[in-house]
Amino acid sequence: MSGHHAVSFHGATLWLLPEKAIYWPEQRALLIADAHFGKAAAYRRLGQPVPHGTTASNLAVLDRLLCSHDCQQLIFLGDFLHAPGSQGASTLGALQQWRERHSQLAVTLIRGNHDRRAGDPPAALAFQMVTEPLLLGPFALQHEPDAHPHLPVLAGHVHPVYRLHGKGRQRLRLPCFKLGGAVSLLPAFGAFTGGHGVYPGRDDAIFVIGDGQVWPVGNQATGAGGGSSGMVGSPGSDGCG
Repeated sequence: MSGHHAVSFHGATLWLLPEKAIYWPEQRALLIADAHFGKAAAYRRLGQPVPHGTTASNLAVLDRLLCSHDCQQLIFLGDFLHAPGSQGASTLGALQQWRERHSQLAVTLIRGNHDRRAGDPPAALAFQMVTEPLLLGPFALQHEPDAHPHLPVLAGHVHPVYRLHGKGRQRLRLPCFKLGGAVSLLPAFGAFTGGHGVYPGRDDAIFVIGDGQVWPVGNQATGAGGGSSGMVGSPGSDGCG
């Protein structure tokens, strides 16, 4: 795979992936926030005309990531399932088939606000269920974007997007990673999730995702950002190899 952007952040090398995930080579870990599996199905149960196939599409992307990167563990930073209506036979069947394809993979779910409402995934998926924060390396991994008393946080929940301005009234909203300060944000992995606009603070850097690429804008693009973390970034020329 190509298009990732590697950063050194708080002493850890993180690959920011255009599939809206982070690969952490030292931990052999894939980090994903806000998959919201079964969201479209939950909306259809309410009579809303939303598309079919979003769960299958998201799982296909996840399959490609796991097959292209050396992963021992997959960590969901909350909101794995969207709602109680996501626990239908079709969604759970697709998830079970996916799990069987990756039966040796250690999977951890940090419960988010939607997980508490939707309920834990079936035991057959063999997830380790934890309450935030999950401490790993230099980071506190969380769903909620709240500061940790001692560690920098990698979080989800916000579904960050960044607005690019073109000539005239041209505007483009793109999913993004927001790194820096006490709390850094991952984009929502799910394809049917929406987004919330974010802007870089003095110690933040924004990396937007588009056309299969990840690239810096704002502070990081001009050489600032990262604060005391000493963040250094470089575009990836190839995938996991």
